[in-house]
Amino acid sequence: MAEVSKRDRVFQVFQHISHSYDRGNYRISLGLEKSWKKLLVDAVSKSATGAVLDVCSGTGDIAIALAAKRQDLQITGLDFSPSMLAIAQEKGRMLTNLVWQEGDAMKLPFADDSFSAACISFGLRNTSDYERVLQEMRRVVCPGGWVYCLDSFVPDSPWVRPFYEIYFRMIMPVLGGGFDHHKEYQWLWQSTRNFLRRNQLLALFCNVGLTEVGYKSRLFGACVLHWGQKPYAVKMM
Repeated sequence: MAEVSKRDRVFQVFQHISHSYDRGNYRISLGLEKSWKKLLVDAVSKSATGAVLDVCSGTGDIAIALAAKRQDLQITGLDFSPSMLAIAQEKGRMLTNLVWQEGDAMKLPFADDSFSAACISFGLRNTSDYERVLQEMRRVVCPGGWVYCLDSFVPDSPWVRPFYEIYFRMIMPVLGGGFDHHKEYQWLWQSTRNFLRRNQLLALFCNVGLTEVGYKSRLFGACVLHWGQKPYAVKMM
C-alpha cells in the first residue's frame, strides 16, 4: 500500500473510532491489554531519567500511566489524530508533567537527542514505513537512551495461529467495533496480519543502529515488547 493511502486510511480509522477506542481495546484483548501496557510502562519507568516521548500515543494510556508513575519525568504524547488527542488530553488533564503534540511518527518534530527514552505501543504496524519510524525514534533519543515498541503480532506457533486468525478475523471486529465500526476493526486485523514477525522486528531494531536488543512475549506471542539502546558511540551503519 502506498504511503499516502495507508496514512489516510489509518487516519480515518482512528478519527472514527476514537470515542469507543478504549472500550473496544478492553473487549478485544479480553481485559489483558492492561497487563501488556503495564509491561511497557514498567520497562520505560526503570530506564528513563528525564524527558520521555510516547509516539502514536492515541488516547494516551501509556503517556498518562508514565506521567502518574514517575512524576519526575516530563512526558510528551504525540499522535496524528486530533480526535484521539482530544480524548487523551481530557484523560490526562490533572497531570502537570504531561504535554500533547500533534505530529507524524515518520517525521518527529523534535531535535536530535531530546529524550531519555521513546516508546510506541500498538502503533508501529499502522505506519507506512516501520524502519523510518524507528530511525526517527532513535534520532530523538539521547545516546544511552532506550527505544521500546509494544505491538500485536501473528503468533509464530502453527498450533496457536489458526485459533488466533479465526478470533481476529471473524470475532474481534464485531466485539471491538460492534455493527457501527466493525469495518474499522477489520483494518486493525489486517494491519497485524501484514506486520513483521517478532524476530523480523528484532532484526530491524539492529538495522537502525540499536544495541542491547531483546523482547518479551505475551499470550503465545500475540503481544510482544521489543527494546533497544542507542549506543553512546556512533557506529557506522
